[in-house]
Amino acid sequence: MEWIARQQYVKVQREVDSIAQRDIEQERLIYLYPDSVVTEHRSFPIQDVLDMSYRKIAGEGGLLYLHTVGGVFSYTVKTSPANFVNAFRNKSK
Repeated sequence: MEWIARQQYVKVQREVDSIAQRDIEQERLIYLYPDSVVTEHRSFPIQDVLDMSYRKIAGEGGLLYLHTVGGVFSYTVKTSPANFVNAFRNKSK
């Protein structure tokens, strides 16, 4: 099945050793399909996704919020997810 829209997000993993702390960024994608929203480790049936929203954080990027029947999931984005959110809302109409 072909995706409708996709959005890049960043997963930050913190590694701590006896000398230093490092933040390792992993770039990932979230996909909007006709019947689901899929991240690297989760898949949400489209009927379980109630809404999506975005909150800009000082500087660049922000948080993409996925509001589902199972709770709210947040994803750190470096670019505006406006096209992704609009694709979801247009599909939901």
